[in-house]
Amino acid sequence: MNTNPLYPIFLKTKELQIVVVGGGYVALEKLTFLFKSSPSSKVTLISPMIRKETRSFIKGKPVVYIEDEYKMSYLTGAHMAIATTDKSEVNKQVFHDCRSQSILVNVADNPPLCDFYMGSIVTKGNLKIAISTNGKSPTFAKRFRQWLENFLPEKTDDILNKLYIYRSQLKGDFEHKVNAMNKATENLIKNYD
Repeated sequence: MNTNPLYPIFLKTKELQIVVVGGGYVALEKLTFLFKSSPSSKVTLISPMIRKETRSFIKGKPVVYIEDEYKMSYLTGAHMAIATTDKSEVNKQVFHDCRSQSILVNVADNPPLCDFYMGSIVTKGNLKIAISTNGKSPTFAKRFRQWLENFLPEKTDDILNKLYIYRSQLKGDFEHKVNAMNKATENLIKNYD
């Protein structure tokens, strides 16, 4: 039985330093995805050139653009890196440099050189669902995201806010609170329509 071994986590990218190497279309795609999901991400973009569309996209965002060829020293202080150049030798160097410094790395379109993938994400207010196909079909993940966005009701955030208020008013120990929340939400899916 094949299963997806990836462990999903939600990162507070506002607290992390992210390095993107490359300034072309793939860099723009990765930056768009990152800032759509996490608008206060902090990014250093390294590339000898960036496309006009990329320059326009980063304007007003917390992105520092360094107009230079990639050097290992640009990883100092980084928590994660994304290599997006059209030069495989540069991308591989970013991968090896990150590995030597225990920095998480994603080399675009090269799953064996990735510690993480940037999967599809559905957001409805405070609800965020990450979708991964383990690199098998990003297109399927995209289509499934679109389906979920249409399926989930607009009132999802209202439900979450009411549950948050209820949870904050609960008294007792952790086990009591968990049991109370389980009871309060056991019919939630049935009533979602």
